[in-house]
Amino acid sequence: WGVLFSHPRDFTPVCTTELGRAAKLAPEFSKRNVKMIALSIDSVQDHLSWSKDINAYNGEQPEEKLPFPIIADANRELA
Repeated sequence: WGVLFSHPRDFTPVCTTELGRAAKLAPEFSKRNVKMIALSIDSVQDHLSWSKDINAYNGEQPEEKLPFPIIADANRELA
């Protein structure tokens, strides 16, 4: 199974809280062999900065690593 989180832009409050909660629940998804991935129209560099924001929202150290990747779709070809 897989979960695709599709977001319009990085740093939006709802998207940040949703991915923050998903990051917290990642171990539970992993136990069930469910792969998680996110998609946003912003650049990889923005995603790395946003990942820090997401981790900070969870009360963790603001680092670039999340338990799932975020796909950059700047040309909106995937969306």
